[in-house]
Amino acid sequence: MPRPANHNSNKRRPQKRGGRRRQSSNLPEGLPADVEEYGEDLAALQEADGEEINIGHLQKKDIAELNAMAKDMEVENFGTMRKHEMIFQILRKHAENKGVLIADGVLEILPEGFGFLRSPHYNYLPCPEDVYVSPSQIRRFDLQTGDQIEGRIRPPKEKEKFFALLMVDKVGGEEPEKAKDKTHFDNLTPLFPEERFLLETDSEEYSTRVLDIVCPIGKGTRGIIVAPPRTGKTVLMQKLANAVLKNNPDTYLIILLIDERPEEVTDMQRTCIGAEVVSSTFDEPPERHVQVAEMVIEKARRMVEHGQDVMILLDSITRLARAYNTVQPHSGKILSGGVDANALHKPKRFFGAARNIEEGGSLTIMATALVDTGSRMDEVIFEEFKGTGNMEVHLDRSLVDRRIFPSINVAMSGTRKEELLYHPDEYTKVAVLRRALTEVPAVEAMELLLSKMRKSPNNIAFLMALDLK
Repeated sequence: MPRPANHNSNKRRPQKRGGRRRQSSNLPEGLPADVEEYGEDLAALQEADGEEINIGHLQKKDIAELNAMAKDMEVENFGTMRKHEMIFQILRKHAENKGVLIADGVLEILPEGFGFLRSPHYNYLPCPEDVYVSPSQIRRFDLQTGDQIEGRIRPPKEKEKFFALLMVDKVGGEEPEKAKDKTHFDNLTPLFPEERFLLETDSEEYSTRVLDIVCPIGKGTRGIIVAPPRTGKTVLMQKLANAVLKNNPDTYLIILLIDERPEEVTDMQRTCIGAEVVSSTFDEPPERHVQVAEMVIEKARRMVEHGQDVMILLDSITRLARAYNTVQPHSGKILSGGVDANALHKPKRFFGAARNIEEGGSLTIMATALVDTGSRMDEVIFEEFKGTGNMEVHLDRSLVDRRIFPSINVAMSGTRKEELLYHPDEYTKVAVLRRALTEVPAVEAMELLLSKMRKSPNNIAFLMALDLK
C-alpha cells in the first residue's frame, strides 16, 4: 500500500530573518567601506597638496605639544579633550585643510577578516586613532598580522568611527609588490647560531664580560636566564640590552615586560634608549598579556622574513606561561601545580621562534625563568622549558648573599655548540678556564674570575694572560 504523500514536503521552510545581521552583530560599529568603494576618496587624495602629518609623530608628543598644535589649527574645546581625542581631532582638522595624512603601525588582523594598525607607543593597545585596513587590501598584498604598514589614510565619514587606509606605500620597509615575494617564516631553514653578539663594552662592566666568556650569545640563540627572586635579573637584562644597542646597532631590539611593575617599565625605557619597550603590567588582565606577546612575536617573525636580525628580551616567560594557562580553555587534563596540559603549547611556540635563518636574518630570544618562588606551577613551567633552549644562564642566590655581582653560576651556565661562536684559539683558552673554575665552589669561582678580570683591560688580554700549563 503506497504511503500517503506528505503535503508539507513541497512547502518552503520559512527563512530565518536576520541571519546576516546576527553574524555581523559582533563587528565594531562605524567601520569604513571596503577599499574597492574608495573611488571618490582616491580622487580627493590626489588633490591633497598640503603638509604631511604622521599619526606616529603625534602619538610621540606630550600633551603640552599637542595643545599648542590644536591651538594653532583652531581645534574647538581642545582643553577638555584627552590625548587620544585631541590626536583624532587634529588629524580631522588637518584633512579638512587638504593636508596629507600618513599612518604607520603594526597590522593586527581580526578573525572577521579586516584589521587595524596598532601603535607601539601604546603597547599595541586598541585606541581611537587606529587605522582600519580592509579585507581586500589584506588579500591583495598578502598581508599578515605583524606586518609593519605605512600608507596614506582618510578621516572617517558620517557614521564611521575609524580612519581608513587608502594606499599602502610600504610593507616592512619595502615596496608592497616586492614584499609579497618573501618566504613565510615557517618555511625558512633554521641553523645553529654561527655569528656572535659581542657584549663587552667597558673594562669595568663585568656582567657582559663574564657572559662573553662563560656563555656567549649568537644570532639566533634561544636562551633562558634562570633566576631565583632578588638575584639581579632585571639589572642583567638592562646591561645586556645596552651592550647589544652599542655593539650591534643593526639588530632591532625589543624588550617585552610581562606582569611587571609599572616603575620597572619606566626605568627600562629610560635606561635602554634605542630599544622598543613593550609592556603589560601586573594590573592588566591575562588576555592583555597574551595579546601583547602575540603582537610582538608576529612582528619579529615578519621582520625576520625580510632578512633582519631581531632580539627579544622577555621578562618573564614564567608569567607569560601563567597568563596562557589562565586564558586557555580547560581540557580537563591538569598537570602538577594546576597547569593545563594544553596551556604551554603557545608559550613554547613563542620561545621556539628563536632561530638563525640560512636564507638571512635571525631571531634571538633571551627569556627569564623564575625558580624558588615557592610556587609549584613555576617549577613545572621551568621544567617544561628547561631543555628547549640552546643557552642557559643560572643566577645563584649564594653569590647575592655575599654581594658578588654578576651572580652567575659558572658551572651551571653555558651555550650549546659554543665552538661555532668562538675563534679556535679563544675556544681552547675558554675550555681550560672553565675546567679550572668548575673544580671550585660557585662563590670562589666567581671571585677568582672577577679578580683576574680586574687586572686586564678587556677579555682578549685576559685570555692571553692565562697560563695553559
